[in-house]
Amino acid sequence: MAKNNNWTKEETIIAFNIYCKIPFKSCSKTNPIIIKYADIICRSPSALSMKIGNFGRLDPELKKQGIKGLTNGSKLDEEVWNEFNGNWDNLVFESEVLLAGFQNKKIEEIEVYNVADFPKGLEKETIIKTRVNQSFFRSTILSSYNLKCCITGLSIPDFLVASHIKPWSVDMDNRTNPHNGLCLNSIHDKAFDKGFITITPDYKVLVSNYFDDYSNDVAVNDFFNKFQNQQIVLPERFLPDQDFLDFHFNNIFIK
Repeated sequence: MAKNNNWTKEETIIAFNIYCKIPFKSCSKTNPIIIKYADIICRSPSALSMKIGNFGRLDPELKKQGIKGLTNGSKLDEEVWNEFNGNWDNLVFESEVLLAGFQNKKIEEIEVYNVADFPKGLEKETIIKTRVNQSFFRSTILSSYNLKCCITGLSIPDFLVASHIKPWSVDMDNRTNPHNGLCLNSIHDKAFDKGFITITPDYKVLVSNYFDDYSNDVAVNDFFNKFQNQQIVLPERFLPDQDFLDFHFNNIFIK
């Protein structure tokens, strides 16, 4: 049953989690994801949809696109936005633990894990947190790009990857930061990871000179060379950070 009382901080944190994980233009009260999570936190789909719209008014990237969100947000919305926007690791795990708690479950019961295979103690907690973070990062990146590869436009989810621009091994602090992500198909994800392609700070594809030796290979031209200097499709939210892109160009890209 839906509640009429004011939103708690816990509910608002969960709403921000959902805001990150679904395309903003799809956050209507009829969206099955909205309906699912509204039921979990005992709010109406309409109320949750409006709460997500309230977060939209705080997002500067939506404003640049002329998308204003809803105008009647609360001070609590602003507090949660300011606390977690840019503090992604804390948002991810705390909000997912809260979601599990609303279902009277532990986080490892919500996620699909074979917990019996996990070690005990702190190592188990670290593995669970890592997997929760990975799941959130993928959902956030794919939704921001509306489930399309930013280079090819491919829209089959099974072939899409949430690629880190600056690798985890280099920058653990930004492992869940959606500004450190690109939605790529699996082939271009592998090429990006190995430095065979890069995305410049002005959001254009650059192809490595490595492929010069394969100029007669039709597949190489179709998969790579034809995208040289092409502008990527930019996300609805969480624009790739130019400093991260610059790092990839200077440290990973094979020139």
